[in-house]
Parts: sequence; C-alpha cells; structure tokens
Amino acid sequence: MENKSKFRKDIFKTDSGIVFPEYLTETDQQPPPDVYPYTRGVHSSMYRSRFWTMRQYAGFGTAEESNKRYKFLIGSGTSGLSVAFDLPTQIGYDSDDTLSEGEVGKVGVAIDSLHDMEILFDGIKLSDITTSMTINATAALLLMMYVAIAKKQNADLKRISGTIQNDILKEYVARGTYIYPPKQSMRLITDIFSWCGENLPSWNTISISGYHIREAGSNAVQEIAFTLSDAIEYVKAAITAGLDVDTFAKRLSFFFNSHNNFLEEIAKFRAARKIWATIMKEKFNAKDERSMKLRFHAQTAGSTLADKQIDNNIVRVTLQALAAVLGGCQSLHTNSKDEAISLPTEESVQTALRTQQIIAYESGVADTVDPMGSSNIIEYLTNQIEEKVWDYLNKIEDMGGSLKAIELGYQKNEIERNAYEYQIELEKKEQIIVGVNEFITDHKEEHEILRIDEKVRNVQIENLKKLKQTRDNQKVNSILETIKQKAGTDENLLPYFLTAVESYVTIGEISNVLREVWGEYKS
Repeated sequence: MENKSKFRKDIFKTDSGIVFPEYLTETDQQPPPDVYPYTRGVHSSMYRSRFWTMRQYAGFGTAEESNKRYKFLIGSGTSGLSVAFDLPTQIGYDSDDTLSEGEVGKVGVAIDSLHDMEILFDGIKLSDITTSMTINATAALLLMMYVAIAKKQNADLKRISGTIQNDILKEYVARGTYIYPPKQSMRLITDIFSWCGENLPSWNTISISGYHIREAGSNAVQEIAFTLSDAIEYVKAAITAGLDVDTFAKRLSFFFNSHNNFLEEIAKFRAARKIWATIMKEKFNAKDERSMKLRFHAQTAGSTLADKQIDNNIVRVTLQALAAVLGGCQSLHTNSKDEAISLPTEESVQTALRTQQIIAYESGVADTVDPMGSSNIIEYLTNQIEEKVWDYLNKIEDMGGSLKAIELGYQKNEIERNAYEYQIELEKKEQIIVGVNEFITDHKEEHEILRIDEKVRNVQIENLKKLKQTRDNQKVNSILETIKQKAGTDENLLPYFLTAVESYVTIGEISNVLREVWGEYKS
C-alpha cells in the first residue's frame, strides 16, 4: 500500500510561516536527490510527497494471536506489516518435530503449513498492504504460501508488493538460521530472483541485511561494508545464473540498523547510497537508475534496549528513528520499550508506532529533502564512512569475495573483535549507558510481561494431525518425490514449492526432503 497520506500538505512551512524549500542548492556539495549517486535520497521529493512506510515487526504464538495483533496495528495506523516467524519455521522444522520443543511460537509466529498462513492473514487484503517477512533459509516456502493466499484472494500477482529478507549470507556471519550449505542456499536465492522477475515483479526479492550484523556487535562502518559485500556476492550469483542485472537489481532492497550515535547513523545511510550506486554503475554496468538506487528499511537497535529503567528506551528509540528518517529510509520499524524483558505489549507497541507518527506529522523534518545535507559534520562523517567502507570492500574482494571471506571467518572475527572492545569500554565507563552503568536507581521495577502459553505447541501439533488426516497424502508424497528429484537439477524449484504448499505440504516436510539431497551446513 502506497503511504500517500491525505494529511500531506501542498505548502511546507514552519509555525512562524517560513516556507521550507524542497532542498537547498547554494552550499550543496552533492548532486540533488534522485540524481546519481543518490547520496541525498532516492526520490526527488522524498517525504514531501509520501512518508516512509511505517511497519511494526510482530508475530508470536499462534496464527490467530498474531492476526489479532496485525489488525490492531492496522487499526492504529501502521502502513505495512512485518512478520516475525518462530525459530522452527525459520530453520525448516514443523511444530511437532522433537527439535521444535520449547521454541514453538516463542520468537515469532508458528507457521507449519498454508493452513496457518490462511489464518495469519484472515481478513487482511494483501492487495491493500505491503508485507515484509523476516525469513531466510525457508524464504522460498513462505513466499509461495503468501502467493497462494494472494491467489485465493484473487489479487493481481503483478501488483502485490512486499519483501522477504532472503539474505542467507549474513546468517553464516551473524545470526545462524541457515539450513543448507552456501552453494545450495545461493541457488534458492537466484531461483527466487528469476521466478519473481516473471511472476511477482513488484516484490522485493531480497532485503540484504546489516541489521543483524550490527546486533552481533559490529560498528557502523562494518555494518555497511559487510552488507554491501554480501550484496555484491548476490549480484554476481544472479549474473552467473544468467539473469540480466537491470532485470533483477531494481528489486534488491536493504535492511539497516539505526543505532545510538545520531550523527554517525545519518551519515552512514547517506554513504551507503553513494557506495552502492557506484558499485552498480561501475562494477556491474547497470544502466537502469533503479538498479543503482539503494532502498532500505531501517529498524531501531534492539541491542541498545535496556531492561533497567525501560522508559529510557522510548527516548533511545525516538533518536534512532529520527536518525533513520533524516538518513532517508523507505520504511521503518520502531522497537517497543519492553523488548529487553519480553515480547512487547499492545500498549508499548502503540507507543512505538506513535513515535514514528509524531516524527512524521509533528516534527517538520519530513518537510524538506535531506535536511542534514551540507552540514559540515554530516558531510565529513559521510566521506569518512565511505572511505573506511571501501577499505573493507577492497580487502574482502582481495580475499576472493564475501563468500570466501565468510568461509575464512573474516567478518565474524572482525565483528567479535569490535564487540569485545565495546564491552571493555562499557566496563571502564568510557561509554555510558544511562540507567545501566551510570545513573542507576535502586527501586524495584515491575512491568507487564507478555507471556507465550506453552500450550501453543500442543495446538499446533493437533492442527497438524488434522491436516494430515484430511489432505490428499498420496498427492503429497508424489510432490515431495518430485521436489527431491528436481533438487538435484538446475531447474527452478519455486513452481514445485508453490504446488506443494497449495497441497498443504508442510514446511518441515519440504525442508527435510531438501536436507536429504543437499545436506546441512555445519559451522
């Protein structure tokens, strides 16, 4: 859904009646927005014509519970959904698998089959909203379930839009929800690029993620460098698979962390746009300007949230969200104040969403393009970050590329080193975290905690039993055998995945067949 707010103005002015220019040119050191290398922004008018998409990452327990939260968020004014899946779903196990015990519905919603997905989006028209799904190893399967729902709703597949994270390389570096070896994982990604190019042209086929790299302990420069090095690897793989760069690259998107250092974060986003545009134009000879534009979703930094004096987290999130907006994000998720202690309550989620809305409607920062551009310190930081990122990119290229560097443990070692050094700074109070290592209070804090009922797994297991009793199991076995055979070829697997999920084959059943053929990656 395009976020063309009915509340946007024709004339942008301060409370004193001073008119905001679209952007200033007299002192600019950069080309205008929407002009290569897009340092100032990827759209000429940015938020003057349309706000960023306001997403809230949500998903827990059963599909019914998550569906209620989504409807609450839509009713509160969110303009895009962002789905969190539980750990078994992320790594290809059904809820009744012994390895799923203790994890069902905990860090996200439990999805075993299309039946769960039907409940998850019950009453929500996919043609009216964009959906982001944080899913990687099983991204192709969840995407096909989403497509199956869209087909049931008679939605136009050429127009439905959203994003799957689908960034498996960073899983080997920072997050760990991989299943298969890198070669086979990359094959799934290029299959998605190809299938979506023909069937789902408005879908963002990958969200190349620096967020989890930052959460693992990297600094801002490493976050951008390692993310863009992964992006280079994906572009190379797609070209090797025979895809035209200007066919798939315009649907690439990015996902970054918006952290605590306000000025550095703004500069980081500006530098990332400039570097990516240069890479696409000079390294990959992209001709379509959309292939050169770095479009990104931002999320405020979960790792900065403290479980002490949790109201302080509202201030942290506000500053981080403001940095993302001043840096030119295309969509944004704001964390809730209580996420350091539990899944967020409805009240805290609403406060997080209201933070975005206040920035959008009340602060005035959306009334001009790149409001921090030409600030001496912002331009200095942008240039410094750019220089340091290129140093990393060149070093990784000398190693043979991102995949080779991952195999050597380079990025992981760099992140761990930086995280260790930061922790030492905290312990020495060279870095102050208010309410954590300084300005501490003694009074006991009590907070409402959202708890996931342990019965969720029992509910999912019972639903699976009923599903397997009512579906056409002979057809299921035939489909699984076909997938097993095709996994050993170079044929695109997505049409077979779509047939499978529409026949109510489960995520675990499909993933286990692929495990038989491809094996599992062991770090």
